[in-house]
Amino acid sequence: MSAPLSRTFLITGVSSGLGRAFAQGALEAGHRVIGTVRRPQDAGAFAALHPEHAHPLLLDVTDFNAIPEAVARIEQQLGGIDVLVNNAGYGHEGVLEESSLDDLQRQFAANVYGPVAMIQAVLPGMRARRKGHIVNVTSMGGFITMPGIAFYCGSKFALEGISESLGKELAGLGIHVTALAPGQFRTDWAGRSMDRTPRSIGDYDAVMDPIRAARQAKSGNQPGDPARAAQALLALVAAEHPPTRLFLGEDALGLVEAKLASMKAELTRWDSLSRSTAFEA
Repeated sequence: MSAPLSRTFLITGVSSGLGRAFAQGALEAGHRVIGTVRRPQDAGAFAALHPEHAHPLLLDVTDFNAIPEAVARIEQQLGGIDVLVNNAGYGHEGVLEESSLDDLQRQFAANVYGPVAMIQAVLPGMRARRKGHIVNVTSMGGFITMPGIAFYCGSKFALEGISESLGKELAGLGIHVTALAPGQFRTDWAGRSMDRTPRSIGDYDAVMDPIRAARQAKSGNQPGDPARAAQALLALVAAEHPPTRLFLGEDALGLVEAKLASMKAELTRWDSLSRSTAFEA
């Protein structure tokens, strides 16, 4: 039996959370990993994961102008990128009316514009080689929604749509695109990594206060194991025909199935009005 194919991964946001787990899983499987970090001290910690195969890249994915040069430099040094994992991002919690447009712009800069800039930087090389896999880490919040994270859900819905459309553009070029949508995993996403808008409008207390309290209480006790998410990622990129979208976690699957059922019922209920808009013969 032949040894598993070794690949070069470019994973954004490897300092902690799922990004760190993805990188560790890939390194343990014998792959080479280029991992983006924003702070010099995190670069050293990442390099220490493997003496030969862990390569830190000091880069903030919201510094769009720096991305093409950084990716070109790393490709010149280490060769082509086989797998891009757009993992870097964060969550914004806040009632829409209480949140600012600056909050929205920062959320989309990290969760949408940064990933797109990374994709644009690696695509020339992938096209030339007629192979590659782009994995955009979205969220179950890119399909189901919850009150209080409208900006976050909006950014993940956007990345889901971009992923699906991009996959159709690249289908004939040997390049796969998958939206990887985790449920709740035991990371700092709901803790120190969450950007929270202060509360100010009492009309939303009944909706927001229980949600915010429950999310903070659950932080550190989420059901998903990041190490198992990493193994799922490795299985995904090894698949000959990877899916357009892969949800991770029973919580994600349950909520998605419930939404699909609700959507189907609503489509049926409003079917006649939906069909009423054509010109009459």
